[in-house]
Amino acid sequence: MELNQEELERTVALLTSTIAKCEKMQQKFTEGSSRHSLLKNRIKALQISKALLTNDPSANYTSRELRDALPPVQSIIHKTTKAQRKYEQGSPKYNQFEPLIRAMENSKACIEERLDAGSEG
Repeated sequence: MELNQEELERTVALLTSTIAKCEKMQQKFTEGSSRHSLLKNRIKALQISKALLTNDPSANYTSRELRDALPPVQSIIHKTTKAQRKYEQGSPKYNQFEPLIRAMENSKACIEERLDAGSEG
């Protein structure tokens, strides 16, 4: 997956910010609770996405880890798109969701590309 440098930087910055927000939110929930687990899975998926996008040399994830990272990313896309639909296209509130949706779509594509590359061989 080829992103231009600006888009890559925006995506990585958004992932970094979202990871931090999720980690902060996770502290509010009891370990083992469904919300805590949801955030744990989401954080792991975002960390995997970020590592793949930045070509982190330690990004040696199994195909299982990559497959497990897809549902949280897809969930963020779904929930953000659903929230965006509540506003008129082009409005400030509508536009506010665009960067996150784009970053998550880039993340999803990157994970899928890595999965495809792994299945080839």
